[in-house]
Amino acid sequence: MRDEIAHRPHERLADHLAQDLAEVNALIRERMSSEHAPRIPEVTAHLIEAGGKRLRPMLTLASARLMGYGGPYHVHLAAAVEFIHTATLLHDDVVDGSEKRRGRPTANLLWDNKSSVLVGDYLFARSFQLMTDAGNMQVQRILSNAAATIAEGEVLQLTAAQNLATDEGTYLKVVRGKTAALFAAACEVGGVIAGAGADAEQALRDYGDAMGIAFQIADDLLDFWGGDGIGKNKGDDFRDRKLTLPLIKAIALADAGEREFWVRTIEKGKQVPEDLGEALRLMDKHDTLEATRAAALEWSARAKAALETLPDDPIRQMLADIADYVVARVA
Repeated sequence: MRDEIAHRPHERLADHLAQDLAEVNALIRERMSSEHAPRIPEVTAHLIEAGGKRLRPMLTLASARLMGYGGPYHVHLAAAVEFIHTATLLHDDVVDGSEKRRGRPTANLLWDNKSSVLVGDYLFARSFQLMTDAGNMQVQRILSNAAATIAEGEVLQLTAAQNLATDEGTYLKVVRGKTAALFAAACEVGGVIAGAGADAEQALRDYGDAMGIAFQIADDLLDFWGGDGIGKNKGDDFRDRKLTLPLIKAIALADAGEREFWVRTIEKGKQVPEDLGEALRLMDKHDTLEATRAAALEWSARAKAALETLPDDPIRQMLADIADYVVARVA
């Protein structure tokens, strides 16, 4: 890993955008308030102030600044992006029955599922209010489309779960929906608000899309290589019967006996503690962990390539370094 990657490029970018980020944080605190329902800021603050990287709103700020924007509305759009992200996390934890997020108890565990769902709905509504502040129909279209795509991705993941017919194409659709869509939109709206032009806006979108896919593939791989840093224990996805890329690749290459193992453990959910070791053995046999690693690195390279036509600026280099950083743990 290069030294500059080891020094956390998202933190360097945060330092570079410190004033903008301070304004985003102030706006988030202002807009997550509620005069009549104090539980809303309680639940929201529990998640928003839990130490997240603010990577998605930073991408909006960075894209706008990279393209020369000098106005105030990139701050509103960055806050909208963070509210969309937080709303999806609240909803996801309910759907998944999660008990921990960023090392802390989830909101649905501390309060209840109803509160998490309704506060998530409130944050979606707040995000749309923030979008309208910019007075730009194109950014409203991009972010509202992203919100719909995220929901589609989550529903597709539900319908594909435990289905051994799920292939890499379906997996990519899920990842593009649940993860990459917001990365792509966050970058694109920064270019749009700056009036960057169609080619630059597409380049920014392509960067966010590829970086988001690389990010998710790397997380899915780390589930089997060790969950340190992603808030999961090794093999959680297998125990939860989630068909991520390493499993999908192994199932596609399985012989009849191996397929019986996958039917029992994934489709039927009849697992014993020793099954994780056998799953890892089969993935090692078919080299699917290494193939997944190669896929993550390829998407990271695509993200960096998308930046090449954009202005030569320190922000562009930081964005390229972030694309390296999201896969650094598997590189």
